[in-house]
Amino acid sequence: MPALIVGNWKMNGLGEDIAEIAAMAGAGAGSLWIAPPFTLIDRAVIVSAGALTIGGQDCHAATHGAHTGCVSAAMLADLGAGFVIVGHSERRRDNGERDEDVRAKAMAGQAAGLQVILCIGETRAQRDAGDTEAVLAAQLDGSLPDNADALIIAYEPVWAIGTGLTPTLADVAAAHAFIRQRLAARYGGAGHGVRLLYGGSVTPANAADLLRVEEVGGVLVGGASLTAQSLLAIAAAAP
Repeated sequence: MPALIVGNWKMNGLGEDIAEIAAMAGAGAGSLWIAPPFTLIDRAVIVSAGALTIGGQDCHAATHGAHTGCVSAAMLADLGAGFVIVGHSERRRDNGERDEDVRAKAMAGQAAGLQVILCIGETRAQRDAGDTEAVLAAQLDGSLPDNADALIIAYEPVWAIGTGLTPTLADVAAAHAFIRQRLAARYGGAGHGVRLLYGGSVTPANAADLLRVEEVGGVLVGGASLTAQSLLAIAAAAP
């Protein structure tokens, strides 16, 4: 199975930046997924012409209603999105999202027919205290949906996001092995089929090493996904 390369544009991108997505699509680089801001999803779907999978960076747990400024999973699907990211540490930090909120969003994404990328990860203080596995276990227990259908887990150590720092390859392997163990305990055989991504300061320089780590089935890329040149270099590094 080819490595999955997912770009999360966060709060970046205007109409002129659609040219980057068109360039990514034109390169025919394989399994590339892009989550632009909500304002660009429809245009990204059009210019990618099926060569890329376009998704949303978040969704509301409800299908509709009086939730000003929010976007439902069904709305994403209606635009042509194929996936949604839920539980990103920036959403947990900036918007106070709890594990139960993330779980509800994951289930909403599944119900709308989207692939769901569910993010988990520890802070630097938690890692330094030796609590990484306890934190990951608690986040999984509280955030996982009822079934493993269309589910992807992204391990993003919070302290590595946007900092230029990454865990050692041994630490990445240990975290992914632990996540796999928890998924198998939760879902049985289906837990072995859930793809695991690594995220946190992924660049063209370190992508090849990260993608060779056991149980790493792809990467979730932030800043390095904003240009076709950078993201395609990461894709080219996949073994």
